[in-house]
Amino acid sequence: MNELYATIKRDRQIWKFCFYGFFKNLKFFEPYLYIYFLSLGFSLFYIGILYSIREITVYILEIPTGIFADNYGKKKSLLICFTSYIISFILFFYTKQFLMAVIGMIVFAFGEAFRSGTHKAMIYSYLERKGWFSEKTFVYGRTRSFSLLGSSVAAFLSIFFILNISAMKWIFIITIVPYILDFLLILSYPDYLDERTESSLSIKRFFISTIEKMKSIFGNGFLTRVLISSSLFDGIFKTIKDYIQPLMKALIISSGLVLIKNLPQNSNTKVILGLVYGIFYIFSSSASRNVFRLNRYIDSFSLMNLLFDLMGVIFVVLFFTIKLNWIWMVIVLYFLLYLMKDARRPLVVDVCGDHMNKNERATVMSIDSQFRSISMIVLAPLFGFISDKYSIATAFLATGIFILIINMLIKGGFRFDRKYEFK
Repeated sequence: MNELYATIKRDRQIWKFCFYGFFKNLKFFEPYLYIYFLSLGFSLFYIGILYSIREITVYILEIPTGIFADNYGKKKSLLICFTSYIISFILFFYTKQFLMAVIGMIVFAFGEAFRSGTHKAMIYSYLERKGWFSEKTFVYGRTRSFSLLGSSVAAFLSIFFILNISAMKWIFIITIVPYILDFLLILSYPDYLDERTESSLSIKRFFISTIEKMKSIFGNGFLTRVLISSSLFDGIFKTIKDYIQPLMKALIISSGLVLIKNLPQNSNTKVILGLVYGIFYIFSSSASRNVFRLNRYIDSFSLMNLLFDLMGVIFVVLFFTIKLNWIWMVIVLYFLLYLMKDARRPLVVDVCGDHMNKNERATVMSIDSQFRSISMIVLAPLFGFISDKYSIATAFLATGIFILIINMLIKGGFRFDRKYEFK
């Protein structure tokens, strides 16, 4: 087995998969996005609306773009994706009013819709071609670890950028560079990974194919519930993850925490945020890379459920730590959430890979993203509203209770389905 792992690690295309994720996650703006929007005068509620608009757009486009990738080419889909990302960064650079931010979010969502699930489907196909499909948890965990390493590098570099650029908006222009590199990397992928099944674009055939794929996927009760669990977990995490920015900014200022004495408080806050994100992603990369080892003791399906419950518990605990102004405990709990999220994703990919048809992979992964979008469409403005009206701590408490209740219902459904699905 160790020899097989070594062979996989040396494979050139696997390295390309890894660097795809590394460049994709060089989002230098990420540690400061909420602060950037706040600096433009947007309230938390309006920022929540922006995220909701993004997810509504993804929701509308998700399944059609997944079917487009399955039918008309996965490489083409990814090239469209990165073109959309680059355009959105240019729009964010010029954003001054809320309407421009909305347009930027819509274009960004267009890229998200074409990307989500497509690259995972290409990895599945390559592993089948090489006879390595049984090692998908190991391979996806490894490629995802490079994505998280990219996030860590981006967080550390963003500190240098944010302290040396004339305005925060320039961080979006800098982010365009790695996305151009990823565009070129996708062009170098072998043509057989495009997996185009339709020779010409037919609207009628497209809709017929959509109906057929939906019937097939939703006819699998176990797979449907796995997708619900996956999308809820990721949707909730994406809703709350950037709240660490205004939360930590307030906590840092109130506690008087200073890392560099000669810097003003605002710059110190940016440095601390960049360091926090960088450290989070280093450990998340390790969690993603090594989670396959846990399969020796517990199956991926059971680990998924355990981590969802643990997320609910952490949210409840966050309520008390924020109220008590325990800044370091808040950071530790956020750190655990990042580890769980990035350890859980390879488990979801493993379970889904065993329960979906090979010609529906991009579609299944797109449905996963669409379900996530639905949860964010509801939760992002709701979380922002509760945070504005009451407090961020109260929003965490309400979300934690919701998680524990909903996962109890989902697990009950899983037990029912497993009786019929597992052989």
